Amino acid sequence: MADRDQLIAELSAIVGSAHVITDPTSLTVYECDGATQFKALPDVVVLPTTTQEVSAVVKLANRHNVPFIARGTGTGLSGGMLAVNGGIIIALNRMNRILDIDLANQRAVVEPGVVNLLLTQAVQDDGYYYAPDPSSQQACSIGGNIAENSGGPHTLKYGVTSNHVLGLEMVTTDGEIIEFGGSVEETPGYDIRGVIIGSEGTFGIITKAIVRLLRKPQGYQTLLGIFETIDEASNAVSSIISAGIIPAALEMMDGPVIKAVEEAFHWGFPLDAGAVLIVELDGITAGMQSQVEQITEIFNDHNCREIRYAKDDADRQKIWKSRKSAFGALGRLAPNYITQDGVVPRTQLPKVLRRIAEISEKYNIPIANVFHAGDGNIHPIVLFDERDPDQCERVDAVNTEILTVCAEVGGTITGEHGIGLEKMDYMPLIFSPEDLALMVDIKEIFNPSGLCNPGKIFPTAKSYAKLGLETPNHSLPGK
Repeated sequence: MADRDQLIAELSAIVGSAHVITDPTSLTVYECDGATQFKALPDVVVLPTTTQEVSAVVKLANRHNVPFIARGTGTGLSGGMLAVNGGIIIALNRMNRILDIDLANQRAVVEPGVVNLLLTQAVQDDGYYYAPDPSSQQACSIGGNIAENSGGPHTLKYGVTSNHVLGLEMVTTDGEIIEFGGSVEETPGYDIRGVIIGSEGTFGIITKAIVRLLRKPQGYQTLLGIFETIDEASNAVSSIISAGIIPAALEMMDGPVIKAVEEAFHWGFPLDAGAVLIVELDGITAGMQSQVEQITEIFNDHNCREIRYAKDDADRQKIWKSRKSAFGALGRLAPNYITQDGVVPRTQLPKVLRRIAEISEKYNIPIANVFHAGDGNIHPIVLFDERDPDQCERVDAVNTEILTVCAEVGGTITGEHGIGLEKMDYMPLIFSPEDLALMVDIKEIFNPSGLCNPGKIFPTAKSYAKLGLETPNHSLPGK
């Protein structure tokens, strides 16, 4: 980087030298997110505490023509915050204040570094909560959730992050501070807020958000169904939705995941089960028991061998802890894993899961499954050892085939993890060159210099070659 010493001196003047990281060893903390197969070192990391400091850093980056990337807590799973071209990582961890809680209007104003679960904990004693609940909610930040439009187990009923964010303050790619949306449900004009949510940090840097709080439901009913096969569990999922029941959450874990979770935490899951379904109902308690009875009947119709009912809130929390601890337990199965993130129509779940099993056998790469079955957001977990180059090559082929299957059945290549670096090669599976060119035109309105989080989302000529597709004649978005 040209004039690196000068740049560091100017950054230190903005945020203080104690909040500028340049030591090579310390920089390795910021070389990847949760998708550890992708790594790139930034030239420098800064940790601002105010919107004005973020704005000043962005303006400085523009003057020096240096790339800059916003980073939350690093729990992302698509390589979305890597400094692929070096430059400045703007780490937002210190911007972690809940600025306002307005229970009368069911709103909160938060900075981007607020950890997701801490917002719920701040209001739960008053009977409220923040609905989006990614599996990493104990660590992930709301700013990162906004960048990726994150979901979670309760997406089926309550929607993803975009359904719970009313307003945003953003530092634009040239350092200006602009607000979009507001504290009311609807604002006139174009929904720029909606365009920004899920743009993966390529349109600017979120520095404040107005989010919706919900009243805690009057009651819950949580069931766990144990099945011999994934097919039977998958067909039960479609039958529940077809019956007109919309659970708050409808989750599946397959045999390998059950085994890993049981060996790690001893929840009492049978090690020989093919799959388990977790179904949670919430809302007004009157009438909820009749839905429990309907689900019980559906489970039995699909040869469910055992049904367990949460007796109380402690029992319910135990079931959910098993689900949200699943990814941590998978280290028992392999040294490394990649969590894929496709979406398929619910009715296609049995077919797609069978295809995933065939892909696993074809490449001799184990694949486990734990996912949001209710909305078809699958998470095949590809297990391998990154020290083995041959395995890594086969894993790449496995990922390509899984995402291709998702596209072929009318699904898509990500539900909540984002495109980032991991999936940019697969964008041509679901978007035409014209679609992608239009997206680039929109990005360039927000990010004309290309300095804000470059090298993400858009495919290159190599992407088309990897998929065996003809390279478009016109200029490629990712060029």
